[in-house]
Amino acid sequence: MLGLEMVVVVGVALVLCGALAQRFPVAPAISLLAVGALLGFVPALRDVQLPPEVVLLLFLPALLYWESLTTSLREIRSNLRVVVLTSTVLVVATAAAVAAVAHHLLGMGWGPAWVLGAALAPTDATAVGVLARALPRRTVTVLRAESLVNDGTALVIYGIAVGVTVGQQDLGFWPVSWLLVLSYGGGVLAGGLVWLLSSQARRRIDDPTLENIAVLVTPFAAFLLADLVHASGVLAVVVCGLLMSQTAPRITSAAARQQMVGFWSLATTVLSSALFLLVGLQGHVAVRNLTSTTSVRALVDIVVVTAVVIGTRWFWLYTTPYLIRLVDRRQAQAARRIGARQRMVSATAGFRGAVSLALALAVPNQLDSGAPFPDRDLIIVITCGVIVLTLLQAVFLPGVVRSARLPVDTSVDEERHLAEVATTDAAYEAIGVTARHLGSDERVVDRVRHEIDKRRKLLAADGAGDDPVVLHDDQYTALRLALLGRERATLVQLRDEQQIDDIVLRQVQARLDQEEVRLSRTSPVD
Repeated sequence: MLGLEMVVVVGVALVLCGALAQRFPVAPAISLLAVGALLGFVPALRDVQLPPEVVLLLFLPALLYWESLTTSLREIRSNLRVVVLTSTVLVVATAAAVAAVAHHLLGMGWGPAWVLGAALAPTDATAVGVLARALPRRTVTVLRAESLVNDGTALVIYGIAVGVTVGQQDLGFWPVSWLLVLSYGGGVLAGGLVWLLSSQARRRIDDPTLENIAVLVTPFAAFLLADLVHASGVLAVVVCGLLMSQTAPRITSAAARQQMVGFWSLATTVLSSALFLLVGLQGHVAVRNLTSTTSVRALVDIVVVTAVVIGTRWFWLYTTPYLIRLVDRRQAQAARRIGARQRMVSATAGFRGAVSLALALAVPNQLDSGAPFPDRDLIIVITCGVIVLTLLQAVFLPGVVRSARLPVDTSVDEERHLAEVATTDAAYEAIGVTARHLGSDERVVDRVRHEIDKRRKLLAADGAGDDPVVLHDDQYTALRLALLGRERATLVQLRDEQQIDDIVLRQVQARLDQEEVRLSRTSPVD
């Protein structure tokens, strides 16, 4: 029954925290963490454990795949150097800094210290996607790309640290180099192969439901294939998602795309929110199970390590750009530079999340010698604490954004307007040829030409509220929505009077729903 109870508790918590976020300026992730910690006091939930394999093998592939599908590959290419450096060198630097402090100040051995550093080195894609989505496109894309790729680097460091500590692996230049090549190279190849196979399969599927089943299987297949060859499953999922984001618009039907967006938006929201709740609950459990040190000492350790994690990121972002400028003085790169004040936003958005907790929980209980893994309980407690404290930076993020004085980013709106105008003009110019090819009646052609011409005028007005064309369209939309409400009420009345069956109601209701959604969506000129 505990599983059923957790489903209900998680669902209720998600609804309540979501409602709270709509009324107060509190990020849902923060409130979910707090609720999770409070749930740890419930006796029936004290034995709840978050298996690390559930996060790494179930939650992570789905969340990373959707993040990869919905990010901007063009922006990643434009900022490739920044993404590569932050997802590799910064991860290694953060892990090394945490390991040094854990060894010299906290008294951990080098092996456990590096395990802790590897667990805390990567930023979390889910947390970044949830908490930083309102930032300008370039900033969000760089943060998301960094968090998508840096998990692979952290997992390599983590695997080496655990293997050396347990006694299963030797630390040397060539073994480490081979692990890096296998992790990255194998991950890229596995992701590319699964993308190719999935794309070919989806081209041959006409049924929207079957196509979405293929989409659902894709990230797990990429992760599994990479894992079978001991490569980075994270990188395989990300590569597969980025490649699929370029081919999916050509091979996905409209019905399948509508179904896919609705399903994945809901599923990833539930998964990411549940992770924040479970992180809070697991943190409570970790503190209660702490035996290697006192709670006060653990709290001090958490603050120290958090300062190192945050400080390393700030140091990186305020040193490496100037070093790069000394080397690369190209005009194109100079035009893309951002000021020191604006870099505060990226420095503040270095959130940690479920991946860090999963790595901490995955630390084995024993060494090969049979002895307990040193400081395992402390690693879990510190990781939970650092996750909470880094996520609390989201409270200050709006103020940091205001202080950074980021320029207003209108590029998305401008490009959307360009796309709307170009596609509408292309359709208008093709009316004659297409109508002759289809043998359309002249009255039908005139009707279509009138509708497209109306859309062109709306786009030309560019959302001007006092433009007669815009006012006419607003009044038309309001009237149609009101009439749809009347149709819906009549439909339900017919069902209540037993004049139509529930099956008929749902069929007609589906048509009304589609029309209402179409009319309610934001106008392309807004």
